[in-house]
Amino acid sequence: MNQLELNQTLQSNSKNDKSLTPDEKIEELKRILHLAPSSMNMQPWQFTFVKNKSVKHKLALSSLDHAEKINQADVLIVFSVVENLDSFQLVIEKELPEGLQDLYNNIKNFTSESDLKIWFSKQVYIAFSIALGTAVSLGMHPTPIENIKPEKYIEILNMVDYKPILTLAINFETENDFFESTNKPKTRRCFEDVIININ
Repeated sequence: MNQLELNQTLQSNSKNDKSLTPDEKIEELKRILHLAPSSMNMQPWQFTFVKNKSVKHKLALSSLDHAEKINQADVLIVFSVVENLDSFQLVIEKELPEGLQDLYNNIKNFTSESDLKIWFSKQVYIAFSIALGTAVSLGMHPTPIENIKPEKYIEILNMVDYKPILTLAINFETENDFFESTNKPKTRRCFEDVIININ
């Protein structure tokens, strides 16, 4: 499949992709996700890969929809944004070069905490889009799930300083995919209403 065909189905034919084992695909996804870009290279995120069935079941019960999808997923990826800004300041001072530290601190001094967290969340969605596309290109079957209970997720995953905001349920084979859509073409708004050309 070419990239357009992959996006039209949001999945590829994993049965024809034998170059990597499922575990190798997940490791490849982890490595690509680790390289995801962010503003000023802040990387205000954590990505939690959940394979444990018991933990997945608890997370499914703490999701407002798609519980069955989470239970059936081979792997559930939880995308979390930094919540503790004081703790994250230490990350900035450790990881960023001095020039970017100064730029970040200047922005932080003139930006409310709530607006900073919104900015950080947008960075997580950039990483999420990369994970989604990568999963498809590797022959896996991803389903985005946003409707979760963050506080419950934090408790179940024993998280510190980060807050879950969305998940990606991954299946390796279509027969395990609760929302398998190989023969169901996508429906979208009129192309001309969405894609605007200024030449």
